[in-house]
Amino acid sequence: MKLRSGPGLRVRAVIAAAALAIVGGIVAVAPAYAASATAVFTKTQDWGTGFEGKYVITNGTSSAISTWRVEFDLPSGFGVGSVWDAAMTRNGQHFTFTNLGWNGTIPAGGTASFGFNGSPGGSGAIPANCTLNGASCGGGGPTTSPTPTPPAGAPGKPGNPTVTGTANASISLSWGASSGTVTGYRVYEGTTVRATVTGTSATISGLGTCTTHTYTVKAYNGQGESAASGAATATTTGCPTGGGKLPGAPYLYEGWGNPPSPATVMNATGVKAFTMAFMLSGGGCTPAWDSSRPLTGGSDATAISQIKAAGGNVQISFGGYSGNKLGPNCSSSSAFAGAVQQVINAYNPAAVDFDIENSDEFENEAVQDRILGGLKIIKQNNPNTKVVITFGTSTTGPTYYGTRLINQSKALGVNVDNYTIMPFDFGGGANMYQNTVNAAEGLKNALKTAWGWTDAQAYAHMGISGMNGLSDQQELTSVATWTQIRDYAKSKGLGRLAFWSVNRDRGCPGGGVVSNCSGIAQNDWDFTRITAGF
Repeated sequence: MKLRSGPGLRVRAVIAAAALAIVGGIVAVAPAYAASATAVFTKTQDWGTGFEGKYVITNGTSSAISTWRVEFDLPSGFGVGSVWDAAMTRNGQHFTFTNLGWNGTIPAGGTASFGFNGSPGGSGAIPANCTLNGASCGGGGPTTSPTPTPPAGAPGKPGNPTVTGTANASISLSWGASSGTVTGYRVYEGTTVRATVTGTSATISGLGTCTTHTYTVKAYNGQGESAASGAATATTTGCPTGGGKLPGAPYLYEGWGNPPSPATVMNATGVKAFTMAFMLSGGGCTPAWDSSRPLTGGSDATAISQIKAAGGNVQISFGGYSGNKLGPNCSSSSAFAGAVQQVINAYNPAAVDFDIENSDEFENEAVQDRILGGLKIIKQNNPNTKVVITFGTSTTGPTYYGTRLINQSKALGVNVDNYTIMPFDFGGGANMYQNTVNAAEGLKNALKTAWGWTDAQAYAHMGISGMNGLSDQQELTSVATWTQIRDYAKSKGLGRLAFWSVNRDRGCPGGGVVSNCSGIAQNDWDFTRITAGF
């Protein structure tokens, strides 16, 4: 938070004809049966890390359709994020879209459509096995290709596979032997061979953490392949145990900026949590509020007692943009963890927030790693305390150092509950809402790449910490804009929402960027009231 040193969604394209974008051209996908209901897929945009898809449902029959349901499969590792004009459910890699209350009826000859954003992009981002109300999306034909008859002399069908083991990056299977002459067995995922073995077991490696896969097995010899076995489905281990939603908790600091009574703010807004700032070094690896106020017994302790007495709780933030911080001062990860543990023991916060900024922590790779190592110890010793990392961003997502922080947390096995970006002082310009969304979607993609998470898992591990009113760069986040940002965070299932700060949540139009008001016209505590609705 810079002030303390002083006092997505992609635009949906409108496509007139049903088409499928293929590297440099458009290929029309024609329905197979003209007198049937069809659902035609169009990939309207593909930007590498994601894509936008659209289905157009055409009622080619002579009577109205009262409801519709489109189902399809995506390859392993692909997912769907935002959806419009339909409701979606997911079971593994199988996605089901149903009409909303207002667009279920399609008259004879009429159409309906829905769209979604998926990730990643590329040539593999194509739905398969599509059905419309249980029939082929092509118009009533078979939903899958007929099973071919094995050639004469091919082995018999193997026994159905069973899952014998799972790990972070592998799944192990075994199955019953085939009859006849057998050269070996091929393990399939869809139509792709994942393993070829001579025995009746296999381990498929190189998989993503917490990803679901379905396999069948075929035996083969010189005459050909057998029929496929039944399917076995398993999920790799390493699914995150963190995440989980924290209540909206704006930053509150006691050292300057005319700090308000937290009880007064709680009574006026309904907010139940605050992020208390900032825990720094009181000398060496000893924690102290703003390096100058005691860990316990001072104004910070009094404010926290008020909050808890009113039925609330706190997150405690370490670091910030400036000041003498613990990260550079503690000599090791274990020492850093010991300092943080003193704070946890004193206040039992709902979360500890590590605001990693500036060249002394964020842009210092050795200190980044020291802090991350400390967080691993902290989470192991305090499993019920949420661990949050807060850092700056560009308008398209994490910068080099932010991406490194995410990737290192995965490499070191740190169970971070929430990665919060600060979308301000980032060149946000006139459209702070859209640039905040773009930055958040970039964070989502970085988390998916690092951890192998689905969209939903990534969103649940994300947070946004804004700056109300005017930022240091004169970016304007108005009350209306912050409401939009909060609603986006709620709609995506983000795990944290905060802003800098309650002290500034008072109006002072024309007052500039100061520590005790927002610099804009507003009512007292407007931003806190909105955040309480998270």
